[in-house]
Amino acid sequence: MAEGTSGPRKRADARRNEQNLLEAAAAAFRAAGVDAPVRDIATRAGVGVGTIYRHFPTRADLIVAVYRHQVEACAEAGPALLAGSDSAHAALRRWIDLFADFLITKHGLAGALRSDDDAFRSLHAYFLDRLVPVCDRLLAAAAAAGEIRADIPALTLMHGVGNLCIGADQDPRYDARRLVGLLLAGLRVPEPPEQTRAY
Repeated sequence: MAEGTSGPRKRADARRNEQNLLEAAAAAFRAAGVDAPVRDIATRAGVGVGTIYRHFPTRADLIVAVYRHQVEACAEAGPALLAGSDSAHAALRRWIDLFADFLITKHGLAGALRSDDDAFRSLHAYFLDRLVPVCDRLLAAAAAAGEIRADIPALTLMHGVGNLCIGADQDPRYDARRLVGLLLAGLRVPEPPEQTRAY
């Protein structure tokens, strides 16, 4: 019986350890870019450098894993926000905030993804496959509730948000989140004008 319970427990522990490493690596990347020293990541995670290399033998492996981890977190947030928000529009707005944060804080990741490393080639398709349907569902729910216009495709909105976020980490005066907020405000269905009473 002990053997039957130790296996799943060990696997759960290993998954938690890996999640801890990915969160530590993501924090290090935000602070210092994707070239952050492995020892800094290990310190954040409270493990030895060897533990990181056992999980992620190369830096490319680590970058890919962090990217996928963050995409998954963004994807999983969509349905949760839709279920827990006061309105579909509020869920969409909060999700777009998360999406913009992901784009703004992936310091150096965009450059790494444009490299010739084979490990990065499929990530853009993975990003779209996971996040476009989530955005589409949020847009559809808000449109069905009459809160936003219904003619904006998810990929178009995501491209718009992505373009507004370019360079946000290079100029502290550039407020990408405010511009994204203005973009979202433009999706709202205008309130009907009040009827004036004739006397």
